[in-house]
Amino acid sequence: MHPDQLVMDAGWSNLVEARGLPEINTARLHSYRQGRLRDQLNERQLDMVLIHNPVSLRYAYDYRSYQLFQSRTPTTYAFFPADGPHVIHAAYGVADPSLLVREGRALCYFDGGELMADASELLANDVATYLDEIGATHRRVGLEYINPSVTQALERRGIEVVDGMNVTERARLIKSDDEIACMRWAIAVAELGIAKVAEAMAPGVTETQLWALLNYTNLANDGDWHDGRMLCSGPRTNPWLQEASMRPIEAGDLVAFDTDMVGPFGYFADISRTLICGPGTPTARQRELYSHAVAEVEHNMALVRPGLSFLDFQAAAYEQLEEFHEQAYPCTVHAVGMCDEYPRIDPVFQGPNRYDDTFEAGMVLCIESYVGAVGERDGVKLEQQVLVTNDGIEQLSTYPYDERLMD
Repeated sequence: MHPDQLVMDAGWSNLVEARGLPEINTARLHSYRQGRLRDQLNERQLDMVLIHNPVSLRYAYDYRSYQLFQSRTPTTYAFFPADGPHVIHAAYGVADPSLLVREGRALCYFDGGELMADASELLANDVATYLDEIGATHRRVGLEYINPSVTQALERRGIEVVDGMNVTERARLIKSDDEIACMRWAIAVAELGIAKVAEAMAPGVTETQLWALLNYTNLANDGDWHDGRMLCSGPRTNPWLQEASMRPIEAGDLVAFDTDMVGPFGYFADISRTLICGPGTPTARQRELYSHAVAEVEHNMALVRPGLSFLDFQAAAYEQLEEFHEQAYPCTVHAVGMCDEYPRIDPVFQGPNRYDDTFEAGMVLCIESYVGAVGERDGVKLEQQVLVTNDGIEQLSTYPYDERLMD
């Protein structure tokens, strides 16, 4: 069915009508996330963290307003304490009655212009006053990425400033059962969109029309956005990282995509598939590329277990043939939660991973592969999303590989 017809006949798009929502205890979900943040503050002996990243605001308070605008023009920010009242500044439509709402200071040039230094002094005064209010003992504050003038103004008041991203990123590392339930639903929504892409795929349909089905499905189920428009076809599948264009798909084309989807409840569905557009049969080379990608993903999924170090994983990971090294995907594994998250593990042929740590139960990982040789027409992208369990992994993404491309 043509994409336009699928959207006009939208009886399929609301997934709740086909299957019930998973059981999610929202009060327990929010309590867990705030507890993770407090644990990080206490472990690092911080009195508070100033957060403005839209993902951090969603994680801490389920604050969702103007998220993409907030990501480039930070306006709303919050004081998240180790102990004390929570204060949100310059917020729009706050529904949480436990939050104190106060005026905001300029955090960006859009709001502050050439007076940013003055705004930073006012913000530093607000932080110092707040630390007095909560009886802070350490006088140590975490800041997410922010203007140097804010750091300088705080330090002039005798307040030690540390990287707040260490707090918010590490807090999100281990997921609760409620978070996994949210993620299962986001994945189900993404896979509904994938199924509709496969249904609409036909010669003459454009890449953007197919991508629109993924986007539409997400929005129709109260999801948020996609980090990119990563769908390409035919000669645009090689090299990877070419976003959707107006190119009409042709019979025999590979069509590759990566959902990169911030879905319902703010949780990420990050699934890649490569499909063949009929009619006709795939070439021997297309099947060969596909088999390499499947082998990499399956081999690396089988390695993951709690306690395994990143460097040991990297050393044992599947290594693609040298002809595929130059255009290989930048990482073999990365974590997800509400977005792409720490950690990432690079291919071993690029050298030792930039940091080491260990896998833990409760982490959610994406196992990646891209296979395409320089100068060739086709490339294959695959990615599975998995939960690290006490025994190994549970595969969360369920949309099947394309059997037509399997040997």
